[in-house]
Formats: sequence, C-alpha cells, structure tokens
Amino acid sequence: MSGVPVPAPGVAVLDDDGDLAGAVARLLARRGVPAEAFTSPQALLARVGAGALHCIVSDVQMGAMDGFAFAQALRACDPCVALVFMTAWPTTAHAVDAVRRYGGLDYLEKPLDEQRLFEAVCEGQAWSRRERRRAEALGVFSRREREVFDLLVQGFSNKEVADRLAISARTVEDHRAAIMAKSGARGLAQLVALSRGDFV
Repeated sequence: MSGVPVPAPGVAVLDDDGDLAGAVARLLARRGVPAEAFTSPQALLARVGAGALHCIVSDVQMGAMDGFAFAQALRACDPCVALVFMTAWPTTAHAVDAVRRYGGLDYLEKPLDEQRLFEAVCEGQAWSRRERRRAEALGVFSRREREVFDLLVQGFSNKEVADRLAISARTVEDHRAAIMAKSGARGLAQLVALSRGDFV
C-alpha cells in the first residue's frame, strides 16, 4: 500500500454561543491547532464530507439540534471524524451516551480544562487519521473479501471462516490470497494491524 500523505487535519468547534465557540477555537490555535468556530450544526454539517475535518468539539446543549442529534447526522456524513463533547451541565448518563452511543472520544466539562481539551483534540486527530487510512485500505475489498477479512482478523481459522460463511475452505484460501495481494500485507499480523488502521 502506498504511503499517501494525509492532509493537514482540520478542527471545528461547535457551540450556539458564538463567543464561546470563538474562544475555544482561539485557545486551540494558540496551541498550534488551527480551528474554525461554528454556531450552526447545519452549517458545520454542510462542510463535512470532503474529508477536510478530522476532529469536532461540540456542545451538547444547543437549540433545535442538540449535540447528540448532531453526532448522529455527522456519523451518517463522515464516520471518520472524531468527536469531542463539551457541556456546562454534565451528567453521568450524558457522559456514557457520549462515549458509547454517539462515538465521542471524550466528554469535557465547562469551563474547559485547556490541557485536557488539547489532548482530546490531538487524540481525535490521530484517531481520524487511522480511521481514514483503514477505510481507504478496506475499500478495495469486495463484499465477500471484507467478510472473510473481518473473521480472519478476529482469529478464526480458514476452516472456521468457511463454516461461518457457508463456503468451501478453498474459496476462503482464494479470498485470503486476494486480500493479501490487494492490501500488500505479508501475514496475519499485518492484516490485524490494517484492521486497526495501523498498517500502511
């Protein structure tokens, strides 16, 4: 697989309080992370999809579309964008939802801790890069090759994969050879790394 350079990651801050969104964006910029402030979830969603954004810091409590509804819309547009939630009204239920249900990497309380914000955004950028590499690499597989790949990286043998997919072991071997050829992987360990976005 070729080592295509990854574009410089973009960061957006979403809060219906424009002053706060701008302040968080400036805070990140002072740390060397250029960020753009948004007050409208719809305006930000219109910018998503081209792969230009890698991390979004979003408020939870907003007007017509709250942070969780925004997260669902975002995942439909681009599942490879990292999401960090922030709120002035933290609850345990929201924190659990943010991470488990809506795919948030972190859940920050206002007023924001600058260091924790910076670390969360850096983690988000790294996560997004891995997810984009992974999506690009897996995109070359056929549907059946992807099914075989998913089972192989979970540790299933060729015979177990064949049994689960109701195909012959020889067919699994053929798919496995195609997967190796398309990915450039030289063994199962590299396939596992590829599934995590770590093998390029």
